[in-house]
Amino acid sequence: MILLLALATLIGASEVCAQAPATETQTLSPVVAAPAEKNQNKEQMREHRFWDKENDWLFAGVGAARTFDYFSTLNLRRRGDQEILVTNDLVDNHAAFAVVEAVGTGVSIGASYLFHRYGHHKLERWTSIVHFGLATSGAVRNYCLKTAHPRTTP
Repeated sequence: MILLLALATLIGASEVCAQAPATETQTLSPVVAAPAEKNQNKEQMREHRFWDKENDWLFAGVGAARTFDYFSTLNLRRRGDQEILVTNDLVDNHAAFAVVEAVGTGVSIGASYLFHRYGHHKLERWTSIVHFGLATSGAVRNYCLKTAHPRTTP
């Protein structure tokens, strides 16, 4: 799901930044040359390493949120409730469900890398922020649901 969102955003961003048709006339504005030192500082601020400190924390947060979601979903199933996003058989197979959560974290990091690679650094950060928020809110929701008590017939 996140990968599809990332691809749609990349395709949309390339169309927005496309060049104007050759038939339109464009006026050139005079270029003022800034000192080389200021240009380098601005360029360094825009460009950053993918595995910088901020991304490290964001990716750790996504992994922690997915772990929180894993345990909250297992707790939900132990209390007799039904999982709505994936099948109950998948959740009841703990190893397979752990793999699904780990793959979700990996896909989030991969989408962030694609945004980084193509220069969309704000989207790179926001991918992890949104993923962290959604996974955490889903886990909190799981804990807030009432326990399903089986009905007993007299």
